Amino acid sequence: MAIMIEEVSLGGSGPTVMVKDTIDVAGLATRASSRALANAAPATAHADVVQALLDKGCHLVAKTNLHELAFGTTGINHWTGTVPNPRFPGRIPGGSSSGSAAAVAAGLADFTLGTDTGGSVRIPACCCGVFGFKPTFGRVSRRGVMPAHTSLDCVGPFAATLPMLVTAMQAIDPTFSPVSMLAEPRLGVVAVQASAPVQRVIDATVAGSRLPSEVVTLPSLKAAYDAGMVVINRETFDACGHLLETGLVGADIAGRLAAAGTTTMQALAEAEQVRVQFTAEVDAALRQVDVLVLPTMPEFPLAVADAADTRAVLGMTLFVRPFNLSGHPALSIPLGSAEGLPVGLQLVGAKGADETLLAIAGYLLERLYSKHDC
Repeated sequence: MAIMIEEVSLGGSGPTVMVKDTIDVAGLATRASSRALANAAPATAHADVVQALLDKGCHLVAKTNLHELAFGTTGINHWTGTVPNPRFPGRIPGGSSSGSAAAVAAGLADFTLGTDTGGSVRIPACCCGVFGFKPTFGRVSRRGVMPAHTSLDCVGPFAATLPMLVTAMQAIDPTFSPVSMLAEPRLGVVAVQASAPVQRVIDATVAGSRLPSEVVTLPSLKAAYDAGMVVINRETFDACGHLLETGLVGADIAGRLAAAGTTTMQALAEAEQVRVQFTAEVDAALRQVDVLVLPTMPEFPLAVADAADTRAVLGMTLFVRPFNLSGHPALSIPLGSAEGLPVGLQLVGAKGADETLLAIAGYLLERLYSKHDC
């Protein structure tokens, strides 16, 4: 089955967990689902997050498949096989943490871990119809996680329910302490251009919550999306560019990786200026409202048959990548649609306020699904 790369049995009798194959498990090679790393040496120590899971009594049962070298958003992988989307057959599972999202959607694990550099937890969470959370940058240890050096990447959990997601955060972040909402949160609905079917679901959800809301504009959102790609390209090439010499990197990834190597220092410097500007915009907006609300993806997930065209997948991360650049915590909540396809509701919170963000999500869902609603 393409969801799992390697099965293991470590830990106690707590929640069943799988981790993305960019996260070190002692005794197993970390191959990032790439033939170029097929002969990698086994990891000599657990990543901090794996050790934390085991210390909490979780039962680690497998490492999961991904988009090769975590450098893509569709989940299509021609070497290890493309992960099936359990809930929406024929649709892409999303990437890069495709196997981790699909494992939860298939009921193979209580929660899983992925990594999110430009949407790689939130995109597959949306595609597979599960919860996916990107913590505040730096909040969860990345020691023992590939790549070793990054200014964007975060380890984050997937779960089928919000309470299980909270359980996952308590396991991997020793500072995480759940909170309760004492007052109605104020929603800041970010003005974006999504497809009509997706926007209808988002609008209906905001209206159905009956929470106070106002429209928020983030003028640098598109610039942050572009700048985030510049940083991802530079940092991914620095980490993986040497693998091109093996001739074993998949053709689709090899082309992207070679192009990433042409990223100039000037482009990187300009991207860092955008980072400062966009971060300030998000911070300012979150002083006026408690949480930002926008779609996780602007369109429904593509059919696998349509996702091979790289031009067709451009823009999938339009609403997620900017918040990697700024470092704010962001959650994708699974929603349905009249078309029978998944929509993600993305909530973005203040830096460091991960507990509050998940509490707001719980409050919103309670309002939406309360049996006492008329």
